[in-house]
Amino acid sequence: MERIPILQMGEFLLVTIQVDMHDRLAMTLQDDLTNRIVKTGAKGVLIEISALEIVDSFIGRIINNIATMSRILDAETVVVGMQPAVAITLVELGLSLTGVRTALNVEKGMNLLRTSLSLPWEEAE
Repeated sequence: MERIPILQMGEFLLVTIQVDMHDRLAMTLQDDLTNRIVKTGAKGVLIEISALEIVDSFIGRIINNIATMSRILDAETVVVGMQPAVAITLVELGLSLTGVRTALNVEKGMNLLRTSLSLPWEEAE
């Protein structure tokens, strides 16, 4: 069965979606991610979606569900790398991603998570 890797980076989980999402894969990601938050005690989840060219209403709801479940499990969620066409589609579908914070890229997303959790920023080397 196809799965999206979930990497742990300190107190955060990083998910980089590099394949087209279909409904079953999205549901598996949702389950895997919530289980990993519980298992690791992660305080933040960063979901990188720059490879997604299309986000339909179901995938949008799954992203929203992930953020809601993460919040219940005491973890913040940030989505990064959203393409303009995806943002336009979400608006046209009337989907509001409540509780989902966004940033332009992974670095800015990590800084947003650190700031929201009052963790020190890491200096680029």
